[in-house]
Formats: sequence, structure tokens, C-alpha cells
Amino acid sequence: MTPPRQAQPPSFSAQEFRAALGMFATGVTIVTARGADGITIGLTANSFNSVSLDPPLVLWSLSRAAASMAVFSAGSHYAINVLAADQKELAERFARRGADRWAGVTFDAGAGGAPLLHGAAATFECFNRSRYEEGDHVIFVGEVERCTHREGASPLLFHGGRYYTEHPL
Repeated sequence: MTPPRQAQPPSFSAQEFRAALGMFATGVTIVTARGADGITIGLTANSFNSVSLDPPLVLWSLSRAAASMAVFSAGSHYAINVLAADQKELAERFARRGADRWAGVTFDAGAGGAPLLHGAAATFECFNRSRYEEGDHVIFVGEVERCTHREGASPLLFHGGRYYTEHPL
């Protein structure tokens, strides 16, 4: 028997797909960079994952329609800031369109000037290694040049459209 050469059309709606994806609990990140013009950009993303330990690689994805696509595609570096439980307001602010995302936000400049947010549970400073266009998103693979973490920090989690923090079993 010959396997099919392409996937069958989906048997579900986009809304059903989104609801099913929401059942996978994720951490919450803010991905940041500095444009060639010196302007800082950042956005909330939960599409973050490890890829490889050697070399150290991580990935995240961005909608092709995102206003920040040009900066992330052209820049040499970005930072992935893994948010702590007490940074829910920051996650919401960086997810909103038209908000002044940087008002009152404290950060240090990392590799390539990418903002490293104070209070993050972890930060990954990444060289913009490669990009893959798939569907309506671009998958960014970053080679981690530096990383830090805050010992004992409780993570901010996202599940079913709501924010949580961890509860040991």
C-alpha cells in the first residue's frame, strides 16, 4: 500500500483547532529585538520551544502579517524573555495592538541590542540563524549565545485562554 502524498483536508473548523491547541499549556514569552533604526520592538509569544542542545537552538513563530516581521527577519539578534508569574500585565500589554508597550519597562541591552526584560524567569539571547515559512507563520530558529535564569522564579503559564502559574503535584 502506498502512503498518501499529501494531507487530507481538515475535518474541523479553525475555531475547533484553536480550542484544541489551547489545551496544551505553554509558557509565556516576550520576544524582543532592536531595529536598524534603534527602535525597540517586542511581542508576546507562546510558540517557543527548544530544538537542540548542541548547538544550543530554540524556535518561535510569528504571523507573516505581523508588523514586526521585517525587523525580526532582517535583524541579526533577538531575545526570548520567559515571563515569571508576576509579569502577567506585561504579557497582556505586549499582546495588545496600539499599546505603548515599553512605557515604564526596565531592561538591559543584550546581544545586538535586544532588550532583556528585568524580572524575567529566563532570557535567551539568540543569533537569528534561520527562518522557515510554513502556512501563515514564519518559524524562527535562534542559536543561543547567552542565557540566564532566575533561580526559584515561578513561571507564567497559558492554558485554555487564561493565565496560570505552576502548582506542584
